[in-house]
Amino acid sequence: MPVPPPPYSLGSRADIMLKCFPFWQDLLSCYVVNTGTTTSDEGKWKCVPQRDDYYECLHHKKEIRKTQAIKAAYNRRLKQDPNFDTRKPEGEADIRSLGLLQKK
Repeated sequence: MPVPPPPYSLGSRADIMLKCFPFWQDLLSCYVVNTGTTTSDEGKWKCVPQRDDYYECLHHKKEIRKTQAIKAAYNRRLKQDPNFDTRKPEGEADIRSLGLLQKK
């Protein structure tokens, strides 16, 4: 009987490699197509969006910046209005749990 494949979570490094592999393939194919036989660096510049996507998948720099900006805006709003976080939204759904977790 064949051995079943391991679960998706193989460890942090392996997870990143599995998750980012499609972005690597896009970057590689762009690089091969655009720089295949030429000796100029002109073709490399056509692959900048693919490179940026691959680096973002590996390092999450844009995601981290966006999260920090949201957190800073939230903290600014909390300083302006201390009761901001304690207000209940309209309706029965709690904004933090999105109504998915029921209090017992």
